[in-house]
Amino acid sequence: MKAIARALADAARQLEPTSDTARLDSELLMADALHIDRDKLILSPPNRDVPDRFWAMIERRKAGEPVAYITGRRAFWNIELHVGPGVLVPRPDSEVLIASAIEHFEGTDGPRRILDLGTGPGTLLLAALDIWPSATGVGTDLSRHALSYASANARRLGFETRVKWAQSNWADGLMEQFDLILCNPPYVAEGSELGPGVREYEPDEALFAGSEGLDAYRALAPQLPDLLSHEGLGAIEIGHDQASAVMPLLVRDGLHATVALDLAGRDRALLLTYV
Repeated sequence: MKAIARALADAARQLEPTSDTARLDSELLMADALHIDRDKLILSPPNRDVPDRFWAMIERRKAGEPVAYITGRRAFWNIELHVGPGVLVPRPDSEVLIASAIEHFEGTDGPRRILDLGTGPGTLLLAALDIWPSATGVGTDLSRHALSYASANARRLGFETRVKWAQSNWADGLMEQFDLILCNPPYVAEGSELGPGVREYEPDEALFAGSEGLDAYRALAPQLPDLLSHEGLGAIEIGHDQASAVMPLLVRDGLHATVALDLAGRDRALLLTYV
């Protein structure tokens, strides 16, 4: 067995007690240590010594640090985002918001104006701008640190002229309407159990939303009706068991809501429309 393959097997065994994706984590960290893509690592692994840096990265992962913080990158939809401590790590579950938007605008020219509330490192907005090249957008966040990542990601992806960033509490100060509103708010109830490393490393303000996990939805509810255009779509992420609690908050002033499921078949988003 070649050195790289042995190291991957060994690293995966070491990570099993603290990670549900031990093999994937090992491959992502090895690819980063070798400065190659994971696909190349799997299909054509180099015949060389294992970089010392790899084992240092494994130690950080064993301590619970997210892989995205260790590598400084995270793939989301068709783009790659730079992320780091103090910024919520993009998660595959959130891709249901993008998939729902694609379905909603199928057969049209797509949204012209897009709003991402609580944008973090620009995750949802930049993924949408990549899909619809004629669109422009606004991303808001209360965290100046998060917006610095979002701005850098937009610049690196070539979207800098198509997006504006605003440090604000959700949509405070916005007076226009948008064809697509995207939002992944904090929705974890305080005191809830989280996966290894999440509470220790990721920002509390992007995770927790009061004793019931509903505080962000209560703040968003009165803002959304005036922001959404008549034929637009609002895609709001929810916890898998929150649809019955969140829907009555957001269905108001003429808005209708349906539930979108994630790849595991769990409730993951509320889709808001006027028709």
